Amino acid sequence: MELGLVGLGKMGGNMRERIRRAGHTVIGYDRNADIADVHSLEELVGKLSAPRVVWVMVPAGEATQGTVDTLAELLEPGDVVVDGGNS
Repeated sequence: MELGLVGLGKMGGNMRERIRRAGHTVIGYDRNADIADVHSLEELVGKLSAPRVVWVMVPAGEATQGTVDTLAELLEPGDVVVDGGNS
């Protein structure tokens, strides 16, 4: 399985490591470049094979909406976005 993960804070960062230990590929994006695997949502989408799965783990509200809106412009029909935050 290949997964894009947006938001590598406490929950997202731990998820990335657990999913990787299970043998899956996780490409992570975070605004904090020190912990990110890629440095933009565009780069994240470009590194994933179609059909893409992107799991969003950012705070509820504008952060989530803005991320989903940006991904909607970058992804294609058949791709999946999972909102794993509190919204």
